[in-house]
Amino acid sequence: MKFSLYLLACALFIASCAPAPVVAQQPESTATPQTLATVEPTLTSIPPSPTATIIPCDPLVADFCITDGHFILQRPIAPSANDSVDTTYRYASTANGTREPHHGVEFLNKFGTPVQAVADGTVIFAGPDSTATYSPWVNFYGNVIVLKHADDLYTLYAHLSEIDVQAGDVVQVGEKIGEVGQSGVATGSHLHFEVRRGDAANYFSTQNPELWLVPERDERRLQYGTVMISITNANSQHQFAELTIARYPKGADKPEKTFYLDTYVDEMATGEENAVMSGLKAGHYRIALKIDGQLYERWVDVQSGKLTQVVIVVK
Repeated sequence: MKFSLYLLACALFIASCAPAPVVAQQPESTATPQTLATVEPTLTSIPPSPTATIIPCDPLVADFCITDGHFILQRPIAPSANDSVDTTYRYASTANGTREPHHGVEFLNKFGTPVQAVADGTVIFAGPDSTATYSPWVNFYGNVIVLKHADDLYTLYAHLSEIDVQAGDVVQVGEKIGEVGQSGVATGSHLHFEVRRGDAANYFSTQNPELWLVPERDERRLQYGTVMISITNANSQHQFAELTIARYPKGADKPEKTFYLDTYVDEMATGEENAVMSGLKAGHYRIALKIDGQLYERWVDVQSGKLTQVVIVVK
């Protein structure tokens, strides 16, 4: 009898030390709250997904990369007027050698067209450009407004016919601050618009506004895309080039439309890009150039409201 009791005690002891049976998790629709509370997830039983780590696109390796860009500024002209950048005198161009290198972009509009703030900010200057503070020449910009925004970002609005704000005013995005004119050194009525970073008074602190402005929309209200191009030599130095950018319909062997674009002048090619073109419809494009008789080309996609980055190294 004592021996039987001894065996029973041992059996109970061994059972108490055995691992608990695995409880299968029931579907959420049938499991009771009590059952779900006792189920421990087995995290190590599922291997990590191979797509869990996102590898960023590298335009030095890929034919092109598409990103969201940095389009944080609204356009200074409302779409009821002409809110398109003038393509004949783009940023860092010389209009085929006929003008000074351009530190901004132009919006061609009639006298009196409202000019609006592209972001919330504070007016740091509003008046005639009579002291050559923001350019090397007196009265170059004519009537000009300079706004300070967050993160040391500044915007400049020039050749105005009317100024509606004064230094110290706080303005909101979309607020009317002036009107298009032809004051200063200007040919025809238009708005000259600049983006500067760091030092507002530094004439060479400008950046290409087409990389900051929210893309305009087409007739179907779809946003256009933007292409940012870098043409360099094998030593990563800026390479001047005349570019042809052609849009090809799906399956077509002839372009639907062709654009022409020069890279920046040397003294302004200091950033990651040396050519930018906005206002492109979504689609498939061929970028081509010739250097010393050798043809370089790249096929890229443009998406609505996105930035396509392209790097071409010439040899």
